[in-house]
Amino acid sequence: MSSINPSLIGSRRELLRAGGAIAAGALLGNVFSPRSFAESAPAAGMAEAPQSTAPANARSSSALAQARAEMAKTPLQTLKLRENIYMLYGPGGNMVLLTGPDGKVLVDTGVAPVAAKLKQTLAGLSNAPLKLVIDSHWHFDHTDNNAALRAAGAMIVAHENTRKRMSTPHDLAPLGLHFPPSPEEALPQQTFRDDLQLHFNGEEIALTHVPPAHTDTDIFIHYRKGNVLHVADIWFNGFYPFIDGGTGGRITGMISAADKAISIADKDTKIVPGHGPLGDKAALIKYRDTLSTCRDRIQRQKSTGKSLKEVTAAKPTADLDGAWGGGMINPDTFVALVYNTL
Repeated sequence: MSSINPSLIGSRRELLRAGGAIAAGALLGNVFSPRSFAESAPAAGMAEAPQSTAPANARSSSALAQARAEMAKTPLQTLKLRENIYMLYGPGGNMVLLTGPDGKVLVDTGVAPVAAKLKQTLAGLSNAPLKLVIDSHWHFDHTDNNAALRAAGAMIVAHENTRKRMSTPHDLAPLGLHFPPSPEEALPQQTFRDDLQLHFNGEEIALTHVPPAHTDTDIFIHYRKGNVLHVADIWFNGFYPFIDGGTGGRITGMISAADKAISIADKDTKIVPGHGPLGDKAALIKYRDTLSTCRDRIQRQKSTGKSLKEVTAAKPTADLDGAWGGGMINPDTFVALVYNTL
């Protein structure tokens, strides 16, 4: 394992109470109205989504600016997880901050319009300098402020695929978004292939790459002493997840990654999802079971030769939609995500 060198508090009841207070509206469901995957999704096994034409790119650029602006309307809030570990949530993906005498370590950087507020929030939590930023994966709502925080003195660390994905253009077809290559100053400066061990502020931080799941860039961030596990967009807590098949995402990988996280956690582990409220092992197990059920149902129908249109019309998730279908990904879109990544 590679390495960079530079008491538990609260109860289960406190964890669940705090998690329930976090607004689910922070998800992208208030921003996007994803169109049907029957028309826009890549075929199963397709490595990359087709590149957009120039006019489509222009429309996508406007859509991306609108998405950033809408997400930035959600207040940035903090939740103390342990003595020196905080969850930052609201606009974009959930972030985690570790602070102490060695400096601040921040996982993910949110969306671009909240850069000033993010810096203000970090300064308000301690006067230690920001030393390290860790990208959980490549998506914009987790990496938008990389350049701003690098300029403030942070080094950016991520999986090697994150730098690769950020360095090339991509389309998120179901969301109607096109991403040009990120500027050099936003790219991770240090990358790793399998895992990386960090030692900051008396904490052991284990970064572990998982096989393609939400994307092919996903990592877990495990604060071993503090018993906090940040699983990022492997987990959309309380909602059907987005699976980015264009950059390697697969439903089977989402389930396997959830299994891995479950094996790491115990009943007292505070688990930070990429979107949605703070969770615990029991909630993650429920999510994993839901994904497995959906995968199995859709796989059975696809294996008989049914088209995506036919499987979608059969409503294989109907009994689950009331509990899981209220977020960014509506039920029909989720069926298509699963179908196209099997």
